[in-house]
Amino acid sequence: MVDSGLTPHLLIDAASEAVVVPREHVANGRIVLNVSPTAVRGLTIANDTLSFDGRFAGRAFRVSAPTSSVLAIYAKETGEGMMFQEEAPEPAEAPKANRTPALKLVT
Repeated sequence: MVDSGLTPHLLIDAASEAVVVPREHVANGRIVLNVSPTAVRGLTIANDTLSFDGRFAGRAFRVSAPTSSVLAIYAKETGEGMMFQEEAPEPAEAPKANRTPALKLVT
């Protein structure tokens, strides 16, 4: 996105206590985070956690969240991106070959 001149945003499920964000910016249990290079410092995205230093209403804040809390990544300007939707596990009797992944790409 950045290479195309777009602004990457993450939609985070902030309901978990493991999500460390300024709670005054959470609406309906979710928060949108601008993760462009001009908005954050020290962005780290690992297999299990993402973190960075950002500013919210002029106040510095260290953001940290499990990657499982990421609901979407999209470009602010176009709204295009990827949304992740958690699905309920399938019944145990379903054959493994027919099972769908825990996260589903919705386009």
